[in-house]
Amino acid sequence: QVQLVESGGGLVQPGGSLRLSCTASGFTFRNHRMSWYRQAPGKERELVAYITTADGITNYADPVKGRFTISKDNAKNTVYLQMNSLKPEDTAVYYCMTRLIWSDVWGRGTQVTVSS
Repeated sequence: QVQLVESGGGLVQPGGSLRLSCTASGFTFRNHRMSWYRQAPGKERELVAYITTADGITNYADPVKGRFTISKDNAKNTVYLQMNSLKPEDTAVYYCMTRLIWSDVWGRGTQVTVSS
């Protein structure tokens, strides 16, 4: 069964940090690009970051550049999103995603709330 399961979300103060994890199963993780998206209430889903396969090339959306870092551990079939200097506008449900031959696969999401 192909699955992506996110974890690590929670409530954090502005300026704080969280690390999200997404553990994959059911496909060859190391051969697929992994992405993080987020969606705030009433807003469109937006790409946050992605990381490529063996080379590990990364890309980030402008609002998170310099604050977020995406990485992966192929041995654990896990992709991470380290989030530093969090702002209230980072509040959203965060989803990991990958594209397989037959479909896009999404996790169920993990809530990140940045508030005092």
